[in-house]
Amino acid sequence: MDADPGWDDAAAGSSYVLHVASPFAVGQKGGNIDTIGIARSGTLRVLRAAHEAKVKRLVITSSFVAMSYARDMDTAEFTEADWSDLSIPTLTAYVRSKTLAEKDAWDFVRQKGGPELTAVNPTVILGPVMCPDYSPSISLIQRMLDGNLPLAPKLSYGIVDVRDVADLHIRAMTDPAANGERFVAIAGETMSIYEIARVLRSRLGAHGAKAPRFEMPNWAMRLLALVSPAANQVTSDLGKERRAGNEKARSLLGWSPRSNEEAIMATCESLLRLKLVK
Repeated sequence: MDADPGWDDAAAGSSYVLHVASPFAVGQKGGNIDTIGIARSGTLRVLRAAHEAKVKRLVITSSFVAMSYARDMDTAEFTEADWSDLSIPTLTAYVRSKTLAEKDAWDFVRQKGGPELTAVNPTVILGPVMCPDYSPSISLIQRMLDGNLPLAPKLSYGIVDVRDVADLHIRAMTDPAANGERFVAIAGETMSIYEIARVLRSRLGAHGAKAPRFEMPNWAMRLLALVSPAANQVTSDLGKERRAGNEKARSLLGWSPRSNEEAIMATCESLLRLKLVK
């Protein structure tokens, strides 16, 4: 809701607040003011309400993209100390929105002196779905199972199960050690779309048979981007590997996420169970 009324009433009497929503639509261009504006104003509304209600701690769901976009880095490992470079002209609206909204949050608590703030920065979130209204990350798996992605673009991502993201939020909310900290939510090593497809084919038998067997050349992906907004949004990521570790969340908060393969299989099993695969 991009409006002011109701936030104070919602926060009143709360000890903790989790701010978990931010708009994400595939195919948006970097200057889309709605995505950026709504993300920033929504974050500040929650912060103002939490501050007025004297909430003890606010946990904000940021994103790994707020850390992991730097110039001239095809392969790099990012940590909680990093911030994305907003001067990069190819940044999408989503990357800009998550980076700016998180920066706004830290600026707010520094200026106002509270509430306590913790940021959780997930990589690509997979895991079990509950209904047909699911995220673009889940759509990637669904398209591979449907056979709607005949070739795998040369894209690599960190992965984390949605159940582990929820667990990390609870730990970030309640553990004194989390105050003032950022935490990358990632299960393990990055995986390429081709590597994910191999898991689908090897673990799902006939259900995974339509997953791509070959990678798409980058030049072909760039041609596709001329007519596809979704493809255009990811062309700057082709061939790049943005790595991260989960040591901070493990050591400070005792977090222990599921493996990449467990998250992938849970996604597939729920899509098949709900008959969301053709």
